[in-house]
Amino acid sequence: QVQLVESGGAWVQAGGSLRLSCAASGRAFSTYAMGWFRQAPGKVREFVAGISWSADRTNYADSVKGRFTITRDNVKNMLYLQMNNLLPEDTAVYYCAADGQKYRSWLVSTDYWGQGTQVTVSS
Repeated sequence: QVQLVESGGAWVQAGGSLRLSCAASGRAFSTYAMGWFRQAPGKVREFVAGISWSADRTNYADSVKGRFTITRDNVKNMLYLQMNNLLPEDTAVYYCAADGQKYRSWLVSTDYWGQGTQVTVSS
């Protein structure tokens, strides 16, 4: 069982940067692939970035490639999303998610979710 708590969301002007954090409880965090998703008002939740359990593989949605970076610290049980050059279309609630199957190189399923953190980017 993993519990996830996001933080770091804020209001920021276009072109600015934010770093989102996701604190995880549970010993199994270090064995789970993780990811970030977002949901804008009136839209479906979409994948943003994923990272393998060992942090040797990452993947990104095309819309954020080159601007966002996903990292993790398996000692501190933390997941991060560094967001640079933010655009108004990045405005959404951002969620972290964990794959409940151990040792996956990619986020295949989303078995655990955080409560979300709001990111608002103004033009």
